[in-house]
Amino acid sequence: MHRKLLVAGFAAAALVLAGCSSDSDGDAAEATVEETVEETVEETAEEQDIEDVAEELEEEAAEEVAEEEAAGPTTDDSDCGAEENICIGLVTDTGKVDDKSFNQAAWEGTQLAAEQVGAFSKYIETVDPKDYANNIGQFAAANYDTIVTVGFLMAEATIEAANEYPDIDFIGVDQFQGEAVPNLAGLVFREDHAGYAAGYLAGLMTQTNKIGTALGTDTVPPVKLFGEGFKAGAIAANPEAEVTLVYHEPNNAFGDPEWGAAESRKQLDQGADVIFAAGGATGNGGLIEIAKDPGAGETVFCIGVDIDQYFTVPQAAPCLLTSAEKKLVLGTETLVKASVAGEMEGGNFVGPTGLAPYHDTDSVVPDDVKAAVEEVLAGLEDGSIDTGCPACLDN
Repeated sequence: MHRKLLVAGFAAAALVLAGCSSDSDGDAAEATVEETVEETVEETAEEQDIEDVAEELEEEAAEEVAEEEAAGPTTDDSDCGAEENICIGLVTDTGKVDDKSFNQAAWEGTQLAAEQVGAFSKYIETVDPKDYANNIGQFAAANYDTIVTVGFLMAEATIEAANEYPDIDFIGVDQFQGEAVPNLAGLVFREDHAGYAAGYLAGLMTQTNKIGTALGTDTVPPVKLFGEGFKAGAIAANPEAEVTLVYHEPNNAFGDPEWGAAESRKQLDQGADVIFAAGGATGNGGLIEIAKDPGAGETVFCIGVDIDQYFTVPQAAPCLLTSAEKKLVLGTETLVKASVAGEMEGGNFVGPTGLAPYHDTDSVVPDDVKAAVEEVLAGLEDGSIDTGCPACLDN
């Protein structure tokens, strides 16, 4: 205990003891107490009145408490193991935390939660998949309370870490849990639902009956669900539509905007007038290329993914019909807060999906098309519409 607080405690004890002594031995008790207080106080204030010293010490102690309370949450991770500190870490998949897609959205959700619960938050960007375990281990070694890992490819490393560190909560974004681990929640989405709704819109908006895609690798189930759902929705809306599904090879699938741009341009040249560009920076490259087309927003359209890309990729605004959204920010924020509150359960947490607003293209989307898309969204939510996807989460 701080010495200033110790002296204040003695002074308070003196008053209590004096009040509790009986009349018969009161004089002796008071004398003993006063001697104890005087001896203690003399060490710090030989000539000051006892009451003045006690009052001063109490004020100083109160100031210390106020200073500690005003300090707020820890501003670094040097003492995450302390009970009063809450530390939340996020490990990105390959790609940057500002990828304007799923890494960025997960980090935004983590930050929102951290601000609300008074926690310190930090991210580590993964450059090479072989670094997954090491990056997670950095947070675990620093005694972080909650660790968020982003992307299906990190699933194995996340499960291993959750088993190794049972006192830490783990949140795996886009990581379906086949067997529940008590301290690991998989944040998963029905990407086929969002893809289907976006495809349905594309099927109603195409004039050439040629619809294209420029997607990340289909070795990642969420990407394949987006693609297959999109194709199914487009054909359901327009059986005459021809939908071309094109996936990037697994290597650098989410960090290749040049490929996304080239593939989108190729499909535009082949007559596609609505293109779904999805896959981190790879998809962003496609969106930006489509927006450069002379017919952007009038006869040529693009569709984004994961979050409302009208805000994250403003260059795409001229052609952007909508974005097939996984509510990644909300889903991550919700699970992080549940973790901090001690209410997170292991297993799968299914986050919401939907379509972003039409924004600048709102005036070119007919009212009957808008109404039809709303009916599809409602049908997907209540289960009356089956996307027919090949690898749905409940299979």
